[in-house]
Amino acid sequence: MPLTDLLPVIDDRTFADIVEEARTRIPRYTPEWTDLNDNDPGMTVVQLLGWMTELLIYRLGKVPQQNYIKFLELIGIELTPAQPAIAEVTFPVTAGFSDSSVIVPQGTQVATAGQPPLIFELPQALIALTAPLVTLLSFDGFTFTDLTEDNQEADQTWYPFGTLANAGSALMFGFDATNPLPPIDLELAFFLSSDASSPNASNCSLPLSQVYPPVTLAWQFWDGSSWSAITLLKDGTNALLASGHVHVQLPASGLVAAAFNGSKNRYWIRVALTAGGYDQAPQIQAVRTNTTLVRQSQTVSNEVLGGSNGQPNQSFTLENAPVLDGSLILQVDAGDGNGFVTWKLVNDFFSSGPDDQVYRLDRTTATVLFGDDVNGSIPAINISNRGANIVAQTYSFGGGAAGNVPPKAINTVLSSVDGIDDSKVGNLFAAYGGADEETLQEISARAPAQIRSRCRAVTADDFQYLAKQVANIQRAYAMPLAHPSFPGIPVPGAVSVIVVPGGTSPNPIPSDGTIRTVCAYLSLRKLITTELFVVKPTYLQVSVSANVIVQNNADLASTRALIEQSLLAYFHPLTGGDDGQGWPFGGSIYYSRVIQQILSVPGVQRTETVTFTVGGTNYLACTDATIPAGALVYSTAHAIQVDYDTLS
Repeated sequence: MPLTDLLPVIDDRTFADIVEEARTRIPRYTPEWTDLNDNDPGMTVVQLLGWMTELLIYRLGKVPQQNYIKFLELIGIELTPAQPAIAEVTFPVTAGFSDSSVIVPQGTQVATAGQPPLIFELPQALIALTAPLVTLLSFDGFTFTDLTEDNQEADQTWYPFGTLANAGSALMFGFDATNPLPPIDLELAFFLSSDASSPNASNCSLPLSQVYPPVTLAWQFWDGSSWSAITLLKDGTNALLASGHVHVQLPASGLVAAAFNGSKNRYWIRVALTAGGYDQAPQIQAVRTNTTLVRQSQTVSNEVLGGSNGQPNQSFTLENAPVLDGSLILQVDAGDGNGFVTWKLVNDFFSSGPDDQVYRLDRTTATVLFGDDVNGSIPAINISNRGANIVAQTYSFGGGAAGNVPPKAINTVLSSVDGIDDSKVGNLFAAYGGADEETLQEISARAPAQIRSRCRAVTADDFQYLAKQVANIQRAYAMPLAHPSFPGIPVPGAVSVIVVPGGTSPNPIPSDGTIRTVCAYLSLRKLITTELFVVKPTYLQVSVSANVIVQNNADLASTRALIEQSLLAYFHPLTGGDDGQGWPFGGSIYYSRVIQQILSVPGVQRTETVTFTVGGTNYLACTDATIPAGALVYSTAHAIQVDYDTLS
């Protein structure tokens, strides 16, 4: 979004404020001046000077901020538009459906049940199997383990190849034998815990270089007598090292139903570990079929913006905002017989010539801008189509932090698909990645860090700044030489970045999707020798117990509520601390500061006893609490007793 319209007022005093301030100063400097009414000639001069001062303040107040905004525009820094949330949504097929599969079309819309509903779309089509995945078996080389129940709940983790994950182990998927499995692309969605040894950390790899899997996995199907190979089309998990989707081509010959480990007859597919070994056995939270990625967006096609009048610097506004990045295809019909021609989106017109068919887009306001025939061509007037020769062939809009909805919130299909069980559609895990448009205050804090970092992560400040540029991360803290598997031991080359997302929770926890998103972003910008970990925050709950004496004219209930609100805000990880910018990572709790928070509440006279508990440890009066490095605190309730002073 352009910054021109966001000029704040540095000094907001008005004419009345200036005159009133001068009136109050007169008795101090000229006590002999006693007539301060408007009919006094001296007050007329004061009012004249006040009027001139107000004009001067207004003009001077705009200059410094305007220069700052123009400098940001000069170096190409703009407000970051709203970002859409994404989620994995499952589309179960209706029981007894006659066909073996259902195609969920691209652009199918699903929504939340709230008001107003948040709408998500499928970026690509999904082939949903009629035969459900009903049995999950793990074979560690010696015994079978039924993981079906563990796979039903997202809060359970299990080992697909056992705790040792040796060669010869396998994970078997049993599909209901009522409906045949057609020879299609079978898509399996794997949701892995972030790290097998440290559930709160995610090891970041370099996506630009080749990442070699530590094991060889073979995908096979049961043909009635043996396990036969099937074609692996795509492995988005890198041999079950990360969450992602696996695509395999089911055989045209068909699968044969069989029973394993006492289960009923099933169509069986398995992934077998044939060679190599994991450093740490992978842990999985869930495996799902008929699951695909959805994005909080809505797509519009063939929207008429208007007709060109041949004037320079024309602007047109789309009907919906904010526009998602890269989604707008804008076409202009110049009436020359070539029909509608697609024009190119550019960030600015400085490098564009008079013949370049380019345009600019303000994604936040959905405003399309054209050039002036010096920098960028002017759309030609179409005599035969004066009012509709500029058309948005397609674009998508949406976004915002509100899209980061909890699990099972995306449960309404807006355009029903024949064969899909609408009552069972839902997201197993929370949506992630949604963010509101950046504010002027936020960009003012970001700009110096962006200039320093130059889009590369070297120093701790670089990692903290860059981590906050992706997903819905509000705070980040980089810990050099910190490795999640070796707490307290300096590890050269290791960096752990703790990230805290925005939200209304008293202790916000990033989802695994957010962790992966930050990982991918930082991996592109870190040094190749840096071993990077993105870590969920560690929280310690704080509870304050206090006996407070209030003034005799204070209301006990309201004063008690104000004290609790003050303490809840003080210990908040996003808005707490002494500066209101969030509780500091590893910041100690000082007894005197807690007392100050209570005494700062209107109506409080004094405190009699104050103690607090941190992470289950009780601290006596006049005792400070040391918080471990990188940890945060939060609170949900405090035990506050208020009373009047019986001695007065």
